[in-house]
Amino acid sequence: MTVLLEDFFKVVRIRMEKSYKEDVHPGVQIPKDLLFKCPRCQHTAFTEEFESARKVCTYCRYHSRLTAKERLRMTADKDSFVEMDANLSGKDPIGFPGYEKKIAELRESTSLTEAVITGHCEIRGQKTVIAIMDSHFMMASMGSAVGEKITRAFEYGVLERLPVVIFTASGGARMQEGIISLMQMAKTSAAVARHHAAGLLYITIITDPTTGGVTASFASLGDIIIAEPKALIGFAGRRVIEGTIKQRLPEEFQSAEFMLEHGFIDMIVDRPNMRRTLSSLIGMHKPKKTPGNGV
Repeated sequence: MTVLLEDFFKVVRIRMEKSYKEDVHPGVQIPKDLLFKCPRCQHTAFTEEFESARKVCTYCRYHSRLTAKERLRMTADKDSFVEMDANLSGKDPIGFPGYEKKIAELRESTSLTEAVITGHCEIRGQKTVIAIMDSHFMMASMGSAVGEKITRAFEYGVLERLPVVIFTASGGARMQEGIISLMQMAKTSAAVARHHAAGLLYITIITDPTTGGVTASFASLGDIIIAEPKALIGFAGRRVIEGTIKQRLPEEFQSAEFMLEHGFIDMIVDRPNMRRTLSSLIGMHKPKKTPGNGV
């Protein structure tokens, strides 16, 4: 069946490319990435249309993964973002084979220093601290640099009495840094606690996928926890859990919808509505400006 579907897609692609060349733009070079095929519903569409819809499939509402920079452009007001700790990077604390080379290659291919971008910006006029994880950089695994940048974002939020908004997307702790990566769970959680003690708002937006140590730390500690539709949210993998409890899990297990039904998250928000939702929530939870109550 899979082979038949792939063959069918190739035929459709060839026909659409031919039509595009002969009828729409005769004589022009056909772009390599002309078509997008949804991995969920298998529908094909022009990549330009898919991207104009914020990389959301118009047929099944599949939310494709974004880079941190794409997410930032969709969220922050134009020219309002100021990046923090842009050059902060981690080391190779346990001498993991090939780790430094892998990091160097990813920095070259993604133009990122690490798997998270942090800074402050405005979202429809609402000032906030923002952090966006990028799954294209080692699956946004949390090493020492990621944990430090997240921690500093919360500390800046406390200092300036600003809310913190974090878009999570991660495979969990970064095994290449050993116990150092696991320590980031406690470190980021402590930073969230200090921000909460200051009476400030923290919003988590869980995107696909968010798993492992990130789920088990700051991703689950938001005052308000939002998820994108169908996002994978969990700690251990399905097969590990089923092998441990010796039971078959529901098909929708670890989906955003399953988590909403069981009270783990507060709401599911489509990508086109995310910016407006964040602005409204931040506006409703502005801290009182009482002299002397800062940290």
